[in-house]
Amino acid sequence: MTAAMASAPARVTIAEDSVLLREGLARLLGEAGFEVVDAVGDGEALLRSVGEKQPDVVVADVRMPPTHSDEGLRAALVIRSRWPEVAVLVLSQYVEERYATELLAGDTRGVGYLLKDRVADVDSFVEALHRVRAGGTALDPEVVSQIFARSRRAAPLAALTRREREVLALMAEGRSNAGIAEQLVIGEGAVEKHISGIFMKLALPAAPTDHRRVLAVLKYLEGG
Repeated sequence: MTAAMASAPARVTIAEDSVLLREGLARLLGEAGFEVVDAVGDGEALLRSVGEKQPDVVVADVRMPPTHSDEGLRAALVIRSRWPEVAVLVLSQYVEERYATELLAGDTRGVGYLLKDRVADVDSFVEALHRVRAGGTALDPEVVSQIFARSRRAAPLAALTRREREVLALMAEGRSNAGIAEQLVIGEGAVEKHISGIFMKLALPAAPTDHRRVLAVLKYLEGG
């Protein structure tokens, strides 16, 4: 995060068709130091808002009018393509693994997918939003758990040790090495060793043109 980003409040556009939740999110984010520049109720309005307001980050519900299927997700994908500098955090009522995989396809930077229940944990929600805005990833633990349940027997993921799978799962949530160490109650040096083992077993040699951490997470999400 640059010094300018750190000093200026992040500009946020909220897209949520429930008026109560929309207003609640706006108040919550305002109190947390964000600048809510717009709050809209459907995907088309979200795209117009991003074009006009140029927010730093978007918080969008997956399901919005008119069909309440995946309009929010579709809008998020357009935003990531048309305005790649805008971070996107998508909220969903239920775990929908397909949506998470589609949203993260190609690039995991500046993107998040959380269950709406996580909003109740204000500190964690705000931390996830800051992480996404800074170019990181925030993936709901329940989504990670479902993806892992599907892929745990897939090669080469099957070659990972239990601890390496735990580290990779936390990497998929967007945790830093320090965050992983804190979560697992181990040293950062141990985390680095586990990540090196993950890179080796997933056949991800160091290369100047590749971000191995992102590639490892993508392999995890794809099931190996």
